[in-house]
Amino acid sequence: MGKIIAFANQKGGVGKTTTCLNVSAYMAIMGKKVLLIDIDPQGNATSGLGQEKSNEHNSIYQVISKDCEVDEAVIKTNVDNLDLLPANIDLAGVEVELVYKQNREKIFKEILDKIKNSYDYITIDCPPSLGLITVNALTAADSVCIPMQCEFFSLEGLSQLMNTIRLIKKRGLNPDLQIEGVVLTMRDTRSNLGKQVAEEINKFFGNAVFKTNIPRNVRLAESPSYGMPVYLYDKSCSGAQAYLKLTEEILNKNNDKFNKINTKGKRV
Repeated sequence: MGKIIAFANQKGGVGKTTTCLNVSAYMAIMGKKVLLIDIDPQGNATSGLGQEKSNEHNSIYQVISKDCEVDEAVIKTNVDNLDLLPANIDLAGVEVELVYKQNREKIFKEILDKIKNSYDYITIDCPPSLGLITVNALTAADSVCIPMQCEFFSLEGLSQLMNTIRLIKKRGLNPDLQIEGVVLTMRDTRSNLGKQVAEEINKFFGNAVFKTNIPRNVRLAESPSYGMPVYLYDKSCSGAQAYLKLTEEILNKNNDKFNKINTKGKRV
């Protein structure tokens, strides 16, 4: 049975989609069968994997609306073993529609229960909000991965996210939801503020903070505009190396064996 990891943070611009996309790609490259579900109406994970954000083909919206089955909306990507359930702008109004549905917080869970056994990992790129879409993702997930930028304002929104996670567990929507880990992104080791924020996050989360930090990196920032994960764009850059190490850390944490690859992207 596959593990479902939601990548969530209601603050935008913290590297959430970049982290979800690149971890998913590296998992697939390491031999895992992975499905990335884009539930952000902006569809950045969809375009970041080279897919058109078009309403001409099925998306997660059609699956939620029951206009198609989930396997009719899943598409292959340019990475072997990595499938995508895309999003487009149609998703923008889905929260209004969910309000009137029974068991509205469990719509995604019902969808994912049908395909969970078909993948080793299902990753969910959540929107930058704590609305019904994100609540659905956290209700369906086994764990949540929290990317956090090393800046002061990232700390301010952290309590809201943690409170949402507590409520989801307390109200019985997903009592077993775990923190997969916290990823420090856009890290500038020369910045005193970055060091202070990292220290505060480590105090709060302790061992839940991943040892691997993601640096600021131009090649990493460029790769989505070319519709590919950083592994395909420039596997030798510092951003690619960081996501390789982070993915290894996640798989090791789950006691999951994987095909190791070296810094040149080849199996060892």
